[in-house]
Amino acid sequence: MKEHKQLIAVRTLPEQLDASQQRALYRELENCINVDRPALVLDCSRLCRLDDGASHFLLCCLEEAIKRNGDVRLAALRPEAIKVFRSTGLDHLFQSFDSVADAIESFRLPMLGFVQREQSAANQRPARDNAA
Repeated sequence: MKEHKQLIAVRTLPEQLDASQQRALYRELENCINVDRPALVLDCSRLCRLDDGASHFLLCCLEEAIKRNGDVRLAALRPEAIKVFRSTGLDHLFQSFDSVADAIESFRLPMLGFVQREQSAANQRPARDNAA
């Protein structure tokens, strides 16, 4: 069986993502996303504000990566960004990690491990009564 080496691109987001910064950053990210099975880690450690524009930008990046059977993962979100991330539901769409190293490593883990962890978490949830 031939082993496939996946290139993982890491980019650091600026403190704020206004419209002009979004366009420039997206042009830079296009080279990372327009490949088969893109693997992109966005370092959010400098990102101070996760406003609607920044959220939309992240969603656009994720959408383009998914179209090519890839993924975008976030690393080092600040506490204030995590609040917005959770309140807007983005935490259900993105995998986020405490560090860039953890996000990179997540691409190297086999998907089977991810599925097993998800199933394990589901098994730990309390059973609900079937009222049918």
